Amino acid sequence: MPLLNRYELELGVRYVRAKRRNSFISFISLISMLGIALGVAALIVVISVMNGFQSELRNRMLAATAHVEVKGFDAPLSNWQALLPTLQKNPQVEAIAPYVQGEGMWVNGEVNKPSLVRGIDPATENKVATVQSHMKVGALTDLKAGEWGVILGIDLARSLGVRVGEKVALVVPQGTVTPAGSVPRAKSFTVIGLFEIGWIEADSKVALIHFQDAQRLMQMADSVTGLRVKLRDLMQAPAVADEWIRALPSGLGVSDWTKQNANFFKAVKLEKRVMFIILTLIVAVAAFNLVSTLVMVVTDKEADIAILRTIGAKPASIMQIFVVQGAIIGVVGTLIGFVVGMLISLNLDVVVGTIERLLGVTFIDKTVYLITSLPSKVVASDVIAIVAMSLVLSFLATLYPSWRASRLNPAEALRYD
Repeated sequence: MPLLNRYELELGVRYVRAKRRNSFISFISLISMLGIALGVAALIVVISVMNGFQSELRNRMLAATAHVEVKGFDAPLSNWQALLPTLQKNPQVEAIAPYVQGEGMWVNGEVNKPSLVRGIDPATENKVATVQSHMKVGALTDLKAGEWGVILGIDLARSLGVRVGEKVALVVPQGTVTPAGSVPRAKSFTVIGLFEIGWIEADSKVALIHFQDAQRLMQMADSVTGLRVKLRDLMQAPAVADEWIRALPSGLGVSDWTKQNANFFKAVKLEKRVMFIILTLIVAVAAFNLVSTLVMVVTDKEADIAILRTIGAKPASIMQIFVVQGAIIGVVGTLIGFVVGMLISLNLDVVVGTIERLLGVTFIDKTVYLITSLPSKVVASDVIAIVAMSLVLSFLATLYPSWRASRLNPAEALRYD
């Protein structure tokens, strides 16, 4: 026998479209449906915005860092070229670039600002990072060995009060031995470019120079601090790093972008999970409203239920009628929420821009957030989880009222009719 007979489906649909004296119940059913739709749409939009922010911030971080870094624990890499064949054996490797890194103090008159000084090879840096796409003035290729040029983060340059073409001094802790003892080394650089990634850690604390200039300044001969590696799939970085830890000689350290910013991404993941739970309450409230709606329908339809029972309808059939009614409300509400949520998420910049123009306000201030629009990224797994959660809650909401209808005693229901 089929699990659901035709008359059960027809009665369930008819009760959803109740009219005349049942118009109030029909209105409550509509409210329940819209409540579910609102919850689903809100969940999809908020989770998509959080995914967009996470992706945007991750891309900005990776503009200044690499997917994987290989470096020595206690000493620079003196024979780093010998490591290249081993690293390039991994099919995920797309590009490798050497770098020299140290700390220094930039001095302009009476202004002193510490920063991370990174020596790069302009020919290979573009292959492992995207700083070039964030250059406000100049280009990475303007860095020439022996010309002592520097590219500063926009906030670092602003705090130093220097512009492109002006001189700024760099003091590094690697000392020069003199009869009076060891003194810090200092060198004058010319500002040849500015970059703005939109990540405060890079824009205010990073300066780029040619890696050969960095080697000379930091007395590293032909050694480098490490190698920066770009992968074809950045999500494979932890697996690649684990493989290299076992394959590379001892004394070398391997780190990937997930470990370098582990606390940040854990915080974002936790925030996303909490927001999902909080916004799920909207759907839960709508589901509870669906329970009250079906209870009212069962009370209103007691005579109909009694008649169906007296002509041979089984309790399971009565239960299925009201499950159908609740399922229709849940499915239609979820579908409406899905469509609305997807339309808003995929066109969020247009929606926000229109609201800003109508209200005369600015939700996203570039001077604060360093972005001009709300980022949005729709992830299929998140949408599927939201839709499934809504359908499950809607189905569970139908069980008690349907069970109550199936337990109705026909004699009691028809006593006063």
